Amino acid sequence: MTVPSPLWMPPNAAAHGFALDRLMRWNLAALLSCFVIAHFVLAIVFLRRSKYVPEVKTTHNGKLQLLPIAFFAGMYLLMAIAAQRLWALNRFQGPAPAAMQVEVTGRQFQWYFRYPGPDATFGNTDPSLIAAASGNPLGLLGGDDHGKDDIVASELVLPVGREVDLTLHAQDVIHGFFIPAMRLKQNAVPGQTLHIHFTPIVAGVYPILCTQVCGLGHARMQARLRVLSADDFQQWLASKESATQAGAR
Repeated sequence: MTVPSPLWMPPNAAAHGFALDRLMRWNLAALLSCFVIAHFVLAIVFLRRSKYVPEVKTTHNGKLQLLPIAFFAGMYLLMAIAAQRLWALNRFQGPAPAAMQVEVTGRQFQWYFRYPGPDATFGNTDPSLIAAASGNPLGLLGGDDHGKDDIVASELVLPVGREVDLTLHAQDVIHGFFIPAMRLKQNAVPGQTLHIHFTPIVAGVYPILCTQVCGLGHARMQARLRVLSADDFQQWLASKESATQAGAR
């Protein structure tokens, strides 16, 4: 599927991105129009102004002065309603029951992605067991049956055309999970569990960034999203499951 690329933004690769880009274009067009009109009026006033301005008694039409105020208030109200509806649809309306579940964890200066495995249930974790150098960056419990098949990866791999529900965590400080091509941005906050869902519609490789200055190594906190066809994703998932089972033996 080919998606046209906006001139000032990366190509959109998410189902909800079309509505978001359309809203942004309308907002920018409205702001540009107001900017041009305001400066045009100012230019006329300054160009017509003479050195000597006689004192002239004028009367003000209060109703006429209210027209531009009412116009701008109405424009702002329409823009706010459109933005709120789009935000509520993508942020507060929950994902479909069949959405794929993936856990995202931010830690200075790395993103970790966990898949629940064949049992479709995430294993329990213990912060005291977190040891990235020993191969347990999320603190998975060794004796937890649900956690034995969990897949932990340093890249996010998803099938094209399937909705995914991301569960966001942070282990140390606030991190900003940002995928520009998916029109997706949500903070990961220590002590909180946050969700955000989307549907990738174009296969490819996309950068994942951190938008919060999370320390001296903030610039290194990057990962990538790979969107694969359904068959390629199943092959990748099978290879990860085999590796996880081999490591558990």
